[in-house]
Amino acid sequence: MSQAPIYDLGVIGGGVVGSTLALLAQRGGLSTALLDRGPLCREASGVNAGTLTLQMTRVALIPHAMRAHAMWASARDWLGHDVGVVVCDGLSLAFTEREAALLEERAGKRRAAGAPITIISRDEALRVEPGISDRTLMAGHCVVDGYANAYLTGQAFRAALVDAGVAVMENRGVSGLDRTDNGFVARTAQGPVSFRRVVLAGGVWIEPMMAWLGVHLPIKVLVNQLSVTERIRPVMRTVVGIASGLLSLKQYPHGTVVIGGGWQGIGDRERGGVELVPERLVGNIRLACHAIPELAGARLARAWAGLEAETADALPAAGPIPGIPDAYVCGSIHSGYTSGPSIARSLADVILGREPDLPLFPIDRLMKAAPP
Repeated sequence: MSQAPIYDLGVIGGGVVGSTLALLAQRGGLSTALLDRGPLCREASGVNAGTLTLQMTRVALIPHAMRAHAMWASARDWLGHDVGVVVCDGLSLAFTEREAALLEERAGKRRAAGAPITIISRDEALRVEPGISDRTLMAGHCVVDGYANAYLTGQAFRAALVDAGVAVMENRGVSGLDRTDNGFVARTAQGPVSFRRVVLAGGVWIEPMMAWLGVHLPIKVLVNQLSVTERIRPVMRTVVGIASGLLSLKQYPHGTVVIGGGWQGIGDRERGGVELVPERLVGNIRLACHAIPELAGARLARAWAGLEAETADALPAAGPIPGIPDAYVCGSIHSGYTSGPSIARSLADVILGREPDLPLFPIDRLMKAAPP
């Protein structure tokens, strides 16, 4: 009987972050196994809006967001497969004097960090996006914006991972992680999987994953409501938000409009998003129609709730796990599509013994003593 292999690296969590990291590690020469309890990129990575925007990105993440945007834009080259990325302008609208002040303050900080965001007048904004409301006072304008197709992302990553030789283990949930003399053993219903190094890349599930190693790392779970319209004629050509961050809008090439903005539904990490809050859904849609008036004639096709992870300071959990050699964490990246691939690239560099071009976010700041 042949002995089960011991992989150089095990990545637990097959979302955008885990998939990117596993792919880069395998290409860097490490035999890599990628485990997920379901299909790749079908948990949190498969139920969000896929927005790639700098205007709502934390200032400290702007360099990563810029690099990740370039990675998404060139996905055909480094993934070898289409992820439905559309690169376009982005607008963040202000309708009140308070929103205008907020917009100017936030745009200024992001611009200082390297984001190409400018403040433009209503007339200039209307030239960029004729579909916006003429009640707009001003707008933040960014030429580095766009979105990915969340449905296509998992298919593209799976094909790229298989092509690279990664041991892709879908529908293989991990119930625990044991430390051994040779590294780590993941416990699964289908049998153990062994690896010398491990990365916990489970997004909202990083908190219980870290508990496998006796570490308490609190992760907040957001339950974001999203909706999508029927296919309609073109009513917008950019990604549109508002200064408060409570709106995210884009129209896909086939005509549907995805509406988001972080309005919270009901759910948790154990059950996922289980229930919508009707009044919040209506509020989100009204705000969308206020920003793009011609949306008012569209019918809603579907609405759902998807999970998003957030640390206490809304910055990633990314880096070595203190006190546990060869163990790493990577995830809980607010706006993970925007910055996730770049964060994963920096951690892959560290694991491969290279100096990362952009910094990681060590988790010492977030750790607490494990509860008794």
